[in-house]
Amino acid sequence: MTNSKIPIVIVWFKRDLRLEDNEAINSAIANNKLVLLLYVIENSLIQNNHFSKRHLNFIKQSLEDLNQRLAKFNTEILTVCGEVQSNFEKLSKHFLIKKVYSHYETGIDITYKRDKKMAKWFVENKIRWYEKRQQGVFRGIADRKNWSKLMNSFIDQPIKPLPEMKNKLVSLKTLKQIKKKFDVLDLKTEYLNDVQLGGVTNANKYLESFFKNRYHNYQNHISKPDLSRKSCSRLSPYISYGNLSIRQIFHLIKVNKAQIKNSFAIRAFESRLRWHSHFIQKFDMEPSMEFLSVNKGYHKLLKPINKKFIIAWENGKTGVPIVDASMRCLVKTGYLNFRMRALIVSFFVHQLWQPWQACSAFLARQFLDFEPGVHFPQLQMQAGETGINTLRIYNPVKNGREHDQNGDFTRKWLPEIKPLSNKLIHSPWLITPLEEEIFEFKKGIDYPNPIVNLEETRRFASDTLWNLKNDVIVFNENQRILKKHTFGKRINS
Repeated sequence: MTNSKIPIVIVWFKRDLRLEDNEAINSAIANNKLVLLLYVIENSLIQNNHFSKRHLNFIKQSLEDLNQRLAKFNTEILTVCGEVQSNFEKLSKHFLIKKVYSHYETGIDITYKRDKKMAKWFVENKIRWYEKRQQGVFRGIADRKNWSKLMNSFIDQPIKPLPEMKNKLVSLKTLKQIKKKFDVLDLKTEYLNDVQLGGVTNANKYLESFFKNRYHNYQNHISKPDLSRKSCSRLSPYISYGNLSIRQIFHLIKVNKAQIKNSFAIRAFESRLRWHSHFIQKFDMEPSMEFLSVNKGYHKLLKPINKKFIIAWENGKTGVPIVDASMRCLVKTGYLNFRMRALIVSFFVHQLWQPWQACSAFLARQFLDFEPGVHFPQLQMQAGETGINTLRIYNPVKNGREHDQNGDFTRKWLPEIKPLSNKLIHSPWLITPLEEEIFEFKKGIDYPNPIVNLEETRRFASDTLWNLKNDVIVFNENQRILKKHTFGKRINS
């Protein structure tokens, strides 16, 4: 008895929502069989506390943008809800699935377990699964001895052009019939003016405007919470969800370095783009960082949960202006520059003396560009729990005065302290009774006083963490981490 099912290969999209420089698509098309493009929005992922509606919207916008591009090929991405295995099981009833192509995903624990489960299912069903490299991440390496060479080799490869796909993809007519058997995801989203839109089209707009003129002030404004919104690339969400490949960006960097006179800013941007893959590689090699400090010596560091502190921090009501402005900005827009991200984490783990695990999921939900491989190593670095990095306890008042000198950013997000002078805007608790009358501002009423004593908490955190540096386990772990995760010529890792 012959099998009447049509043989196909499937491109399983994950965090690679683009057509150009997509090795999974190129490899699938080369099979000379019909190709079905698939995206599964997993219920288990939506319910995970690191996921939020803004992530879902960005994904939907990216998929809708791709479908518009695919229309000329008489196809679209089959976008379904549920779990991955159950959807593949449904597809296997309609098609003879020969091969599946996707990219490696260095995700959270739930996606890692899903991939292991799917690898087993593919073997059991005699389906070959090919995973392509998405970032400069090399699974299975024991240390960083040859990582830089591997990374350079990866990004120097030619950009993979969009292959000829006419008549090679499952048609819209067939998909229309197939959809009746699936829980199809509605791709409509509500437009939010303050949040970046997903999709390759929007990614290319940001890419073009950055290299055209926005890069000029990149280095000068990178730490400024207000000015950085325009002078930084703003490409991180497009990289996180694969609207752009890092190889595409590196190639554009190479072109621009050769063409422009002042390439210092472009070189600074290039350096930070390399950090991106560096941190994902670190997380890929040690995924337990999602839950535990990479340096086991810090597992003994106990920080009691203070829900009152956490709620105040999440809502931007700690009484420390630059912290509160940053939190409110992040919650509303999904974006915050790197310096302020480091500052709000530092305040949480040091001044409030809360464990980094207690802010991880909340921040992940807010960050439009949430990238697990960057998120968890960075949290631990800011918390001072790697043992190999310089301890950084940011002074929020000093940082406010230096990076928001005129208080523009702070006033925008904290209208209740807008009338205060530049002298007081970052330390309103220092206001005198006379100034209260002049500015019609009541200390501790119109805006709360700091919920902790900044100097005392800084000193306590510093003393505690520096003392732990001498712990035997911390020291031994330092040696292990340096050997595994850093280079002969060490970068700021």
